[in-house]
Amino acid sequence: MGVNVQPKLIIHGGAGSSLQGKGGVETVRKSLYQVITEVYGLLEKGTTAEDAVIRGCQLLEDDPLFNAGVGSVLQSDGQIRMSAALMNGSLQRFSGVINVSRLKNPIELAKFLQTSPDRILSDYGAAELLRELNIAPFDPLTDRRLYEWIEDRKQDFNRKMANVVAETSDHEAGRGTIGVVALDQNGRIAAGTSTGGKGFERIGRVSDSAMPAGNYATAQAGVSCTGIGEDIIDECLAAKIVIRVGDGLSLRSAFERSFVEANDRQRDLGAIGLDASGAIAWGKTSDVILAAFHNGQTMGDSLEMLPGTQVLVA
Repeated sequence: MGVNVQPKLIIHGGAGSSLQGKGGVETVRKSLYQVITEVYGLLEKGTTAEDAVIRGCQLLEDDPLFNAGVGSVLQSDGQIRMSAALMNGSLQRFSGVINVSRLKNPIELAKFLQTSPDRILSDYGAAELLRELNIAPFDPLTDRRLYEWIEDRKQDFNRKMANVVAETSDHEAGRGTIGVVALDQNGRIAAGTSTGGKGFERIGRVSDSAMPAGNYATAQAGVSCTGIGEDIIDECLAAKIVIRVGDGLSLRSAFERSFVEANDRQRDLGAIGLDASGAIAWGKTSDVILAAFHNGQTMGDSLEMLPGTQVLVA
């Protein structure tokens, strides 16, 4: 494994419809850049990709703007159930939790499960793990998300998804997830993804975020997805892109081919990723993807990309 690689970082806060003008854009940009600044600083100091991803996910889960951790959306019965996954690309090891409740940072359970013989736990198992780890109970509900649920209950939950960000909850339906992909100084890659779900869903529905379809990494590349989970699962999007890179495609080509296919099948989704060479990419079929990155020289974001299917490389 090489040393003294220039670290790279990309994060996202979901994908969906418009951000209601400049006010929404600047609010989201400020939140994303705060995370990028802290986490990239850790990578520059030698933090591993896995630990950087965990910290980035924690920060995004702690921001009530996004649908993960604090600020997660409510399901059809008015309860919050969250899912998260972590993948260490150098070890090619996946871990995650599905539909866990009453905690602040689901990514912390995924972190613990990286070294467990049982690496993916659903609701009851995750609740038992919380007790074993003596993690204090926490209610992630916010007033904004409760108001959103009450209003949609009046309409019998007729939207496909809850809003991508809480601060713009009067725009049309969005798709909320957070994700982080990092390349560290030793050339290691990791990816993490966390979500409160799509909102208003049937009890027991499982998100793509805790599957390789939505979060996947190898020594060659890592990808985190966002959008309508069922569309991401049907495309097996994260694993597809990463495997294509491993098979010899450039990161750009892997993204472009995968998003052409997704667009042809009228999927509604987005993804971020990077590879071992340091290339950074993001793509979407939705109107917007809330992504930001640090390429070693500067920070940038995707917040003002044109609507429609696009793939860009930093």
